[in-house]
Amino acid sequence: MLDFFINLSEKLPSLVKDIIISIFLLVLGYFFLRVAKNIVVRQLKKISKDNQNLLAYKITNILAKHFLPITYFGLFYLTIKEIQLHRSILGAVKTFSIIATTFCVGRLLVDISKILIEYYGQKYHDSNKEIERKINALFPALRVVIWTLATIFILSNLGFDIGAIVAGLGIGGVALALASQGILQDLFSYFAILFDRPFEISDLVAIDDYIGYVEHIGIKTTRIKALTGEQLILANTDLTNSRLRNFKRMQRRQVILKIGVVYETENAVLETIPDIIKEALIEIKNVTFDIAFFSGFGNFSLNFDVIYYVHSNELYISRMAQNEVNFAIKKAFYHHKIIFAYPTQTLYVNNN
Repeated sequence: MLDFFINLSEKLPSLVKDIIISIFLLVLGYFFLRVAKNIVVRQLKKISKDNQNLLAYKITNILAKHFLPITYFGLFYLTIKEIQLHRSILGAVKTFSIIATTFCVGRLLVDISKILIEYYGQKYHDSNKEIERKINALFPALRVVIWTLATIFILSNLGFDIGAIVAGLGIGGVALALASQGILQDLFSYFAILFDRPFEISDLVAIDDYIGYVEHIGIKTTRIKALTGEQLILANTDLTNSRLRNFKRMQRRQVILKIGVVYETENAVLETIPDIIKEALIEIKNVTFDIAFFSGFGNFSLNFDVIYYVHSNELYISRMAQNEVNFAIKKAFYHHKIIFAYPTQTLYVNNN
């Protein structure tokens, strides 16, 4: 067959000969690219299945879908470029190839971004519907960004001075950037909260002197229901720049209780106080006793520190546990006739 085309090309004009050779190369290249795509895609699918990586498998399918059009348009331009065509015809072919290739690459990036967003959003499918919805809402914005960049690329390759256009909009862009600086910071902080997940809806958090439950995470602000009843509205930038404590992720809560007894308490009784406290706390539900020890001499009391753990991150359970611990220690001290200290002064009078 190759000899046939060679003999035929010798009898035809140069332009017709180039066109015939180009068509032959395009047809041959199409089948070659198709075979190469099948081999590569088959291997990638096999690797992703063996590793049980669903995301890699989906991305491989997307690449398989767009591989042939992207490479074939590139081959089409490289082949036609070698034909001695009129400059206007060659320019039209170049324009068509650039637009078609950019369009295919844009569709590839859009499909990949959609797969990534859907994959990440499915992590919240059962835990938080609102965060899943917000993650899925990112796709339209990413699609606009991708097609905007694709349009700029096409205009740049068609000879338009993108730098001049940007410079012409520079003054307005600077003014807009200055005016929206705070909003953009809060927007970036919103994405940081969304993807880094330092807290979620219904988490009990503390920021500086504020503590409350997270009610809503917005693009600019986050609303927190304070324990005292009011609603706190904080900018997302303030949250990401602050030291934040998330109590919901706490596996157990450590409590340090300080107790003081009177100086008149006998030494033998003082030595038994840690064991008395341990015996009083050991049966309390959701509480694990750690240690009690004689911590020092106060102005009017002999001080003991009691350390125990509450096995819950719920504030109500923690407070009820503290209530039971206090009652248990009070009853134990009453039973052993141990007197709690309170602020007192002793006045010594010299008769002389």
